[in-house]
Amino acid sequence: MTIYSALKKDHKKAEELLDRLVVCSEAGDPEWRRLVGEIRNELIPHSRAEEALFYNAIRDTERGGAVVARSYAEHMLADAELRTLEAMQFIDANWTDLAKKLRKDVLHHVEEEETKVFAAAQLIFSEDEADQIGEAFEKLKPYVKGQTITGQTLDLITNLLPKRFVVGFRKHYSRCNDKDAA
Repeated sequence: MTIYSALKKDHKKAEELLDRLVVCSEAGDPEWRRLVGEIRNELIPHSRAEEALFYNAIRDTERGGAVVARSYAEHMLADAELRTLEAMQFIDANWTDLAKKLRKDVLHHVEEEETKVFAAAQLIFSEDEADQIGEAFEKLKPYVKGQTITGQTLDLITNLLPKRFVVGFRKHYSRCNDKDAA
């Protein structure tokens, strides 16, 4: 499966979940708490794997750099909105507007990605490379899903760093994690 097919499959699932979340919010259905967790378990692994394998492979190219810069920012926005929705479980707050905003922001991101980012990537990757990235993407998502929020956040930071800083950053934060585990 190419990276494009894998991403489109995830995008469709995210859209369906976000649609259900908005319907629950408008109906006052308590199912929203479970849906927020399910959406998190789909979007965060998708985003971190996509950044690490897809965006980072094209960001330093002439055709891809400007296109994916915005995509990283849109991922951060969706993460923040999703984490805020999770926190709203514990307070009596109006979450309907935020659920609608998250849906709107994610669908906007998907549209741009499936047009602009895919178009740039298809000029860079061969079909074989797109298949290899797709396979790696599918294998990386379960690993990300199993991480704590701290690990997922560190991966977000790592994905944003220039390549020349990544190895040093990973060494440093793995030493910090080793100290925390002791």
